[in-house]
Amino acid sequence: MDVAVVGGGAAGFFAAINVKENYPDAEVTIFEKSKEVLSKVKVSGGGRCNLTNDFAGNAELSEAYPRGGKALKRAFYRFDNKDTMKWFESRGVALVVEEDGCVFPRSQNSQSVIDCFLELTRELGIAVEPGRGVKAINEVSGKLRLTFIGEKSPARSFDKVIVASGGSPRRDGLLWLEKLHHKIEDPVPSLFTFKMPDEEVAELMGVVVEKTLVSIQGTKLKSDGPILFTHWGMSGPAILKLSAFGARFLNEVGYLFRVQVNWTNVRNYDEVFAQLQGLCDAHGKKILSNVRPFALPERLWLHLIEKSGLPPAKKWGELGKSGVNCLARVLTNDVYDVNGRTHFREEFVTCGGVSLESIDFKTMQSKVCKNLYFAGEVMDIDGITGGYNFQAAWTTAFIAAKLN
Repeated sequence: MDVAVVGGGAAGFFAAINVKENYPDAEVTIFEKSKEVLSKVKVSGGGRCNLTNDFAGNAELSEAYPRGGKALKRAFYRFDNKDTMKWFESRGVALVVEEDGCVFPRSQNSQSVIDCFLELTRELGIAVEPGRGVKAINEVSGKLRLTFIGEKSPARSFDKVIVASGGSPRRDGLLWLEKLHHKIEDPVPSLFTFKMPDEEVAELMGVVVEKTLVSIQGTKLKSDGPILFTHWGMSGPAILKLSAFGARFLNEVGYLFRVQVNWTNVRNYDEVFAQLQGLCDAHGKKILSNVRPFALPERLWLHLIEKSGLPPAKKWGELGKSGVNCLARVLTNDVYDVNGRTHFREEFVTCGGVSLESIDFKTMQSKVCKNLYFAGEVMDIDGITGGYNFQAAWTTAFIAAKLN
């Protein structure tokens, strides 16, 4: 049996290795369009490679996926984050779980994962051909014929093909799969930070607030978690999660919208008001700038006092009900104008791709082209930051490699 894997990234290598372990007699070849394989693995997680997430204390692993979560919920019964950790550790990659649940190689270096994959492909006799981009797949005499980019590369036929070519920033990068009658969901960016050129946030660069509630004004889109101020705007897990769940809407509005932040992590306004009133009673003779509620960073607190319209030298005991309301409003509903987005580190995640309507998720086989399978981000699946996109790649590649 001849098997081709299109794409030399995380999903492609994982699929190829598992195919060879499932079918030792199979001839397996990985084709990668670029000259370097596993390039995204190399830069992911800041060069440390966030392999998965232990998801401790959360109800469902699938809830971390704005698109594809329902389908993945069933798939995770077959290969989940715990299976991923066992897989890598049993193949010599020692792992460590960090406080936020992110799982990394103990070496803190993505090269450990790359070396593992390259060594396994050598041991198993898997052929790896970089610089071989596939431009078309056709069904010919019961086999799948791959046509390559460039006139010097002759077409080759295979019994089975797994497409793990990754996400495409544009629809035209998926036309070769659309020509096989797969439904394509338009790709748009996911996992990005918010640009705020009209807001005075540069002075807050580097400020982190660990627990926040954040939402997109005029929508039901909301998130929670840490926020990081950057020189261009806002980043951090809460913002990245919001960008993922709002990816299509935010693209439609041209990345022009308003974000609302509750810096207290307390949903009840009256409770926030009561806590501020308590500070008035306890620290009546102290000035606002010297007493920071909700353990807010000093620079942010001074920024919020200014936004409230109150003088920093005003005493807590002089606020009165109207002054407390001013502070409570800016603490629970701090609004910023967003105008644009930026990539998150060197990573680029898209939502969109081959529609799950075109795929039998029990096998990852195409519903319109027999013996063609899919794995990873080429499908309309994407997760929030924290190792979830890699987990989707491992799970779908594991199932596709069964070749059922």
